[in-house]
Amino acid sequence: MSRRIRPRRSVLYMPGSNARALEKGRMLAADGLILDLEDAVAPDAKALARDRILAAIAAGGYGKRELILRVNGLATPWGYEDLVAAATGGADAVLLPKVGSADAIERAVNLLESAGAPAELDVWCMMETPIGMLHAEEIAGAHPRVACLVMGTSDLAKDLHAHHTRERLPMLTSLGLCLLAARAHGLAILDGVHLDLADDEGFAHSCRQGVDLGFDGKTLIHPKTIAAANEIFAPSDEEVEWSRKIIAAHGEAAAEGKGVVVVDGRLVENLHVENAHRVVALAEAIAALDADNAANGP
Repeated sequence: MSRRIRPRRSVLYMPGSNARALEKGRMLAADGLILDLEDAVAPDAKALARDRILAAIAAGGYGKRELILRVNGLATPWGYEDLVAAATGGADAVLLPKVGSADAIERAVNLLESAGAPAELDVWCMMETPIGMLHAEEIAGAHPRVACLVMGTSDLAKDLHAHHTRERLPMLTSLGLCLLAARAHGLAILDGVHLDLADDEGFAHSCRQGVDLGFDGKTLIHPKTIAAANEIFAPSDEEVEWSRKIIAAHGEAAAEGKGVVVVDGRLVENLHVENAHRVVALAEAIAALDADNAANGP
């Protein structure tokens, strides 16, 4: 599967049963939208939500935003129909809830493919249970369609009997295991939500911690948090400028047969240049997405 770099600074959960929210999503500056059939939808609204999401995707207007359809689990009364609908529903990815094993992914992928899923349809995995943490490496490598791990820290905290603290110490083992698994298999990985919408500083702190840990972005539960996530998870202008500088300097050194080069007193090797290319590619992808959002906004 293709692993092109694309912005995932802000990925907003949107209840599929809420037609107004689905419409508003076309105007938001989020990098991605998780159109939700699971936790955000009451049991008696599941079928309606599915129909509304499919109609919204078909209607278009979301620009370059990544669209992810979170389905119900196959063990529920709605999971089978969700996956069949998702296979050809037009979303960029299907998000599987509470993934605990590679077998769960294999069953879901088999159903998606039997229902006609195109080759470019990715599978994302919610990592939100203790068993999922213990099987993170197996899950990340379960199938070529798996493209992203999504931390579900609310459910995880409940199962761990842990508290939501500012530094998230009860979560660090789980976050680290999933980060290792994702990077080992070349996957993207998104941090969990911040629940206190009145705590703007705490949200920003959580985002900065996520950047420090290595996450690609953050899942969100309210549009008011999009701007902060976009700013914090984007590479800074200084970082992009430095990356371009060392790419150019290293290229000149390589042309002269040198493996390393000193730039502004810092030793630059291949590993630094590799990361610099990632930073520049991400910055360019963000600029393209932001331009598209601005052109198609209200």
